[in-house]
Amino acid sequence: MVPNTLLSDDSDRPARSRSFTEDDRAIEGLPIRLVIALVVGVAALALMLNMLGTIGTVGDTEVTAEIDDTDQVIEAGQKQDVTIDVIDENGNEVEDATIIVTAGSAQLNGPADEYTGSSSNSADVTIDPDLRADQDKGTLEIDVVPPSDSNYIDEQPNAEIVVVDR
Repeated sequence: MVPNTLLSDDSDRPARSRSFTEDDRAIEGLPIRLVIALVVGVAALALMLNMLGTIGTVGDTEVTAEIDDTDQVIEAGQKQDVTIDVIDENGNEVEDATIIVTAGSAQLNGPADEYTGSSSNSADVTIDPDLRADQDKGTLEIDVVPPSDSNYIDEQPNAEIVVVDR
């Protein structure tokens, strides 16, 4: 027979029949356990978010704009067509892209854009560049908007068109 252990207080009930609400020892380790659970949870969440952040870039292919050799340097004050090709990082043609030419250090009346079409990766963009009175040369920036239903992206800087005053 097991002897009945009496409580340290004045109660004459055995320790085994003591109720949970009367036990003050349960909260002694609770704060540190909550801190550990919180730290482990935050670390696991950070790891999962890092893994999810890299999923979107799998398979994306960079596109770039190439300027025809004769159109890399153009004259200010004259309306002209510039031939621009869109290719991917492997040199393959990219169709259905939009080419946008905007002012850099040279000036334009507004952005010029042209669609390459579904049968070509090339477009002739009509631009009318100008320079400020104190400028001898400037640049125009080229952006490519890849087809929306593809895995193409344009995050790297493209070639620039140089505008000179002759």
